[in-house]
Amino acid sequence: MSLLNRLNDDMKQAMKNKEKEKLSVIRMLKAALQNEAIKFGKQELSEDEELTVLSREVKQRKDSLHEFTKAGRDDLAEKIQTELTYVEIYMPKQLSEEEISAIVQETMAEVGASSKADMGKVMGAIMPKVKGKADGALVNKLVLQHLS
Repeated sequence: MSLLNRLNDDMKQAMKNKEKEKLSVIRMLKAALQNEAIKFGKQELSEDEELTVLSREVKQRKDSLHEFTKAGRDDLAEKIQTELTYVEIYMPKQLSEEEISAIVQETMAEVGASSKADMGKVMGAIMPKVKGKADGALVNKLVLQHLS
């Protein structure tokens, strides 16, 4: 089942259950996916492209959550946290820190990285492997730990 079909089914269910927040988030996700398809001139996006859109939406919400929390706007932070919870339902299962660490070590061996100067090379090789399954900031932190 494609992500758009799943969103349509969940949207119908949210309407029946009168879940306004969930319905709002699902509509926003559908719009983001459709806008991306229009941008590329396609009828449907590939799974990889869908994952890119979802990752972007999660990142936007995490950034907003951080900013609202920092500014002391708990009302807005709570709303964004709820949205984030709904968006993460559609994301693939996230890798644990140990799993990411193993991928980092494996990739460092593949590219022959030994110092912090190789950071870009390692990150460039790792990110396609963990796309949508791991937070880029966490991957960056783990790569730095292993390179130092």
